[in-house]
Amino acid sequence: MNNNYNLNEALASCKNASIELAKLTSEERNQCLKNIKKALIENSSFIIEENKKDIDNAINNNYKQSLIDRLKLDEDRIKKIADSIDDIINLDEVVNITLDKWTRPNGLTIEKISVPFGVIGVIFESRPNVSVDISVLCLKTANACVLKGGKEAINSNMALVKVMRKAIENIVDSNCICLIESTSREVTNELLTKKEYIDCLIPRGGAGLINFVVSNSKIPYIETGAGNCHLYVHKDADLDKAIEIAINAKYQRPSVCNAIEGILVDEEIKDKFLPLLYNTFKKLNIEMRGDFQVREVIDCNEASDKDFDTEYNDYIVSIKCVKDLDEAIDFINLHSTHHSDCIITENNDVALRFLNEINSACVYHNASTRFSDGGEFGFGAEIGISTQKMHARGPMGLKEICSYKYKIYGNGQVRK
Repeated sequence: MNNNYNLNEALASCKNASIELAKLTSEERNQCLKNIKKALIENSSFIIEENKKDIDNAINNNYKQSLIDRLKLDEDRIKKIADSIDDIINLDEVVNITLDKWTRPNGLTIEKISVPFGVIGVIFESRPNVSVDISVLCLKTANACVLKGGKEAINSNMALVKVMRKAIENIVDSNCICLIESTSREVTNELLTKKEYIDCLIPRGGAGLINFVVSNSKIPYIETGAGNCHLYVHKDADLDKAIEIAINAKYQRPSVCNAIEGILVDEEIKDKFLPLLYNTFKKLNIEMRGDFQVREVIDCNEASDKDFDTEYNDYIVSIKCVKDLDEAIDFINLHSTHHSDCIITENNDVALRFLNEINSACVYHNASTRFSDGGEFGFGAEIGISTQKMHARGPMGLKEICSYKYKIYGNGQVRK
């Protein structure tokens, strides 16, 4: 890591590289991605060796197992990261596309064209695969990127960026992928003020990181990531279906933002459903924290008010009994981070009300919230999952990291 860091120099180099990147053809940008895929596989031993430094540091600092899982890179994970690049290569071009075109009565022809933002900054935590996801999405859309990962993954991120930059240097200025190598808080604070270099900032991480960026950034930002997601088991639910979805949404990978943190259960079915949930989650070593009504039925820890607002990123879940659909909707809208929430019911009218009235980016009927993902949505990957409503919402793919401009063609017209 390098805490004696010239931030302005790094950002200026990235800004200059973005100009060169914007001139590349679609074929040249796709060749960059092909080169990166090949280089990641060929350099997997080096990447794993550097990643081991981060894993060892995490173990020595008593990090949670779920966080260590986020950090870990092995041959299988690197191959999956590399193979996923093919999905992005095969996506249709979204830059320099005519979105609309018309001619005014005075003869002016106006054309609306998609263009890259320019330089996209992403501040993220833990998962080093994010470095690759962001870089390839930005290259595909002719955006340069500034990456600021967490200190816990600094060695992994430096290795990945080194490999990627080397892979593209014969096609474009490799400064279009810029990793902030300093781990100092001062550099992070300074980064948030650099609107002359960065066109859009995207924080990817927990609530603390996101709130810090929202409170301090001078750069336009897109709020993403925090995932206090819920599963609501309605009285007309198929309980076997509810258990399977609960397992997938909580247990498969609890450290990600689209995993559920809370389960709501209709009072009418609590005596049937809660014992099923208890027996299943007990075997999986998932800690359950319930309200008073839940603890009347199953033996679990008491849920505090804070629990219902907590994104655990761990094998922990809060459970609450609700009177009906109205109470469930009100509770979720109050406590959710507006990321992803799900209802389990065989009543389609009830499901439709839930989907219409829950104020979240992704709302599900009888399906796991784990599908809130750019790859699962067919976007190839995502640069983040927006929980706001301006510009972009939900998983953000290629189109969401483009802007547009107007080209106006005239023949001597002047305004009267």
